[in-house]
Order: sequence, then C-alpha cells, then structure tokens
Amino acid sequence: MNLLAGRVALVTGGGGGIGRGIALRFAAEGAAVAVHCRTSDEGARDVAARIGASGGRAVVLRGDLSDEDECRRVVREAAEWGDGRLDALVNNAGVQPVQELAGMTVADWRAVVDTNVLSVFACTQAAAEVMRGNDGGGSGGGSITHIASIEAAHPAPGHAHYSASKAAVVMHARSAALEYGPYGIRVNTVSPGLVDREGLAEDWPDGVRRWQQAVPVGRLGRAEDIGDACVFLASGLASWVSGHDLVVDGGMSARPTW
Repeated sequence: MNLLAGRVALVTGGGGGIGRGIALRFAAEGAAVAVHCRTSDEGARDVAARIGASGGRAVVLRGDLSDEDECRRVVREAAEWGDGRLDALVNNAGVQPVQELAGMTVADWRAVVDTNVLSVFACTQAAAEVMRGNDGGGSGGGSITHIASIEAAHPAPGHAHYSASKAAVVMHARSAALEYGPYGIRVNTVSPGLVDREGLAEDWPDGVRRWQQAVPVGRLGRAEDIGDACVFLASGLASWVSGHDLVVDGGMSARPTW
C-alpha cells in the first residue's frame, strides 16, 4: 500500500525482536529507515541488508541511548541521512531485567529508567525539533511512537522498575501530544503484550503456556503485529490520532481479574 512512501523513519533498538519487525514493516510501506542499535550491529546490519535487497533504503546507526548526548547525536545523524528530514520516530529501545524490589538498588533502578525513559525524552525532544521544519513552512509535522507495555497498567512480579518506566513513557506521550500537536507532530504509544522471540519458549515455558491458554486470540504476539500498529500510527490513516495508547495484546488486558 506504500502508506509511508517518501518518509524517513528512525527506529531505535531496530536490530532485533520488536524493533526488527517495526523496521521491516516501515520499509515494506515505503519508508527509508534508520536502524539504530546500541553496541553489536550484526542484527541491525541484517535488517538494513534485507531492506536494501527488497529495493528499500536503510542505514545503521549506533549509540548508547542511556546517554542524552548520544540520543541527540543518533537523531541528528538520522536526519542528516534523510536530507534534513525525519518524519517518524519509534522509540523502541529498552531493557527488561527481572529483579525483586527487596534486592534492588538505586543504581539498578536508574539503569532501567535511563534507558527506558531518558532515551524517550531526549530522542523525542531532538526529533521534534527536526519535525517542526519538515515542510519548510514552519508548521512542520511528523509522528512519534513510544513502545510501552501492558505492564504499564498490569505490573508483573520482579518488574517494578520496568513497569514504572513504561507507565512514565505512556504519560510522556500524552504530555508531548499536547505540547507538540500545534506543530503537526502526533505522539502515541503502543503497548504490546507478550511477543514471541527466539528462545522465549525455552526461557519461560510455563509463562508461555499460561499466556497461550489465557489470551483470547489464542497465540503469542509477533513482532510484525507491533510493526503493523506502528505503521498505522505513523501513516495518514492516523492523522487525527494523538495522545493515544494502542494496546496490542490479543485481548489479554480485557480479561477480568477476579
């Protein structure tokens, strides 16, 4: 359908998992994609190669997004690669450690918040500056999507820092939607449920089994499911959607808790 034809997008954490699915779906819809990775760029290079082999355009950008300066550099390089444009940002990079509160330190907490929240703040701020000038006339325009989680509203044991960080991401998007809306910039979140990945069934067999039994749709999510949601939010089909949290979880969060 080429919903994103002619647009330039940056996907953070785009080398694997959900980020990989998002980057590939954006490219399939016609976007030129800057694929960010933190350290090892093997996965990101594979994504970029796949996009190139399909006739698309992609570049790999490396950076530690727990560092504010690195966030701004990555966004700047994506815009420079896009000839001064950046039409879509997907803040996907994040960490999800498991640790009980009783043994958690302030350093543990900050490590999660710096990656999951600070990066969203800094990348969004930098991207919005570029997007405000996208049309050359001052009104700008663009789409920013944060990858949150259903754990923002339904926390799991051992995920206090993660769940809190994702709740912060949802609220940041709503606040940013208010402030950036006048410049034609829409800001939303996508909250995935359990998304399949390589080795998940081996790492967490009981959890996967329980999820599949409980989720109304009857299966785990796929990275492409999240990619489809992000494509929609970045496209003209969502031109009046901003400040919204799009839950993509197969109906799991609709289940009664009693």
